[in-house]
Amino acid sequence: MSISLTPDQERFIETKLQSGKYHSTEEVLEIALRLLDEYDRSESEWIENVRAKIDAAIEASTHTAPVDGETFVNGILERFRQAN
Repeated sequence: MSISLTPDQERFIETKLQSGKYHSTEEVLEIALRLLDEYDRSESEWIENVRAKIDAAIEASTHTAPVDGETFVNGILERFRQAN
């Protein structure tokens, strides 16, 4: 596979190599790709967590009496006051 880098990307890699922490362009790119993969996986996990929490909240709301907005907000504010 052949890839083309922008001048900024080339300078970035050169700076990393000159720092002495990395030994080759391949090593820098391998780390970057691994981090990209970790980022993608963590993003997917976050989305799954949020969906599960939303589903749980929707399910809980079917078993809970409605609360008007003012009462809801006052309840949250009271929790904050008690926590401090």
